[in-house]
Amino acid sequence: MGSILAIDQGTTSSRAIVFDSDLKPKSSGQEEFTQIFPASGWVEHNPSEIYSSTINSAKSAMVKTDSEKVAAIGITNQRETVLVWDKSTGETLGNAIVWQDRRTSSFCESLRKDGHEPLVCDKTGLLLDPYFSASKLSWILDKADGARQRAYNGELLFGTVDSFLIWKLTGGKSHVTDATNASRTMLFNIATNDWDDDLLSIFDIPRCMLPKVRDCSAEFGDTDPAVFGRSIPIRGVAGDQQAATVGQACFFPGMLKSTYGTGCFALLNTGKDKVTSGNRLLTTIAYRLDGATTYALEGSIFIAGAVVQWLRDGLKIIDSASETQALAELADLGQKLYLVPAFTGLGAPYWDAECRGALFGLTRSSGPAELARAALESVAFQSRDLIEAMKTDWPEMEAVVLRVDGGMTASDWTMQALADQLDSPVDRPVITETTALGAAYLAGLKSGICPPPEEFSKSWALERRFEPCISKSVRDGGYAGWKDAVKRTLVSKS
Repeated sequence: MGSILAIDQGTTSSRAIVFDSDLKPKSSGQEEFTQIFPASGWVEHNPSEIYSSTINSAKSAMVKTDSEKVAAIGITNQRETVLVWDKSTGETLGNAIVWQDRRTSSFCESLRKDGHEPLVCDKTGLLLDPYFSASKLSWILDKADGARQRAYNGELLFGTVDSFLIWKLTGGKSHVTDATNASRTMLFNIATNDWDDDLLSIFDIPRCMLPKVRDCSAEFGDTDPAVFGRSIPIRGVAGDQQAATVGQACFFPGMLKSTYGTGCFALLNTGKDKVTSGNRLLTTIAYRLDGATTYALEGSIFIAGAVVQWLRDGLKIIDSASETQALAELADLGQKLYLVPAFTGLGAPYWDAECRGALFGLTRSSGPAELARAALESVAFQSRDLIEAMKTDWPEMEAVVLRVDGGMTASDWTMQALADQLDSPVDRPVITETTALGAAYLAGLKSGICPPPEEFSKSWALERRFEPCISKSVRDGGYAGWKDAVKRTLVSKS
């Protein structure tokens, strides 16, 4: 029946995996690209590197298998990252501004003070925060000479990474996105499933520069034959966290997944219910199939796996991420060290763009082992923050079983710490590359290769379950220390 190429364009690298018709991974390719930090709290990517790393990883995966059998392409991507390019030449207006970037904090704050946040939240399910695309897009149009007028003249196009890749792959023939990526721009009304004129007015964005929005499983265009040697249809698209939700087969209300990559993102399927959070979580589109929208509550943590990268690249106390677990196991348990990794502010449920990282509890004997343990524990504590908020927001949420994926799940120590803090089972699947799997499934569903969601969910396979094994007093004592550390770190009053 053919195989499927899944493109997973992430924050620090681009990956590609070829899945067979049974959605078993057959070959893969991966290429890292440069992280650009022009100023404190600013993060950029070179658009040429985004595209070249994507193509190189895709070709690397395809050359290892029978590329002629690839019947469709699925794309998943880092969300909220913003690109603007010339409709005629394809030349971008500077670098991509990455989801982690905080340069528009003051602009978002001014909009909040002007009373726009209730309307924004009601229409998009999002908070007025630099994390999302709209303020970044507005910043680009402000800073590039004549850009806003050119945009209104129909000369410029906007896209998140999926749109940019599709436009490039199809030789400029398709300017499209899917409902999940659109829902993260802060310009899309998640109730009407359309770009919203009120939001476009607030951010002064012309509708003509926005992509057409389609279901997650749809026809997004065919690749230019020059790219892969022949034309291949693109039939599945979803933002990385929504793709992981699909890959984890979280198709039923109450199912919960959390992805541990550069950041951490927990999504709770709430079905047809567009749940409004009282705890500063996000209401988002989990997926849209056959025109039917499924919603989710989402908690977003900016720094998860990135804290391990900091240990490696910033402090240089490890040479590879795999060393962190062994180092944490050597830590002195008598030391109560807390690392709040607010390197680019804190996400849910705090949403403080101005605070920065902090370390509490240092003693003369604190060393690399204690730092490693505090770094990994910060991921578990932040995850508990999210799950506690979800339980409050959606009373229908019953006993939690968390399905996990992403690079950090390879660490048994971290997964056990997670189960201990949540006081809930943590399930790690056989296929942990669930983001790519979700993209492949969406493309396969449209191509007639994959079964309906109910059948696909039966193929989900458990590799290992982590059960909580610490006492309530130890669990809550550790968490109390974390909450105190966060309180000391926060800047914003809200």
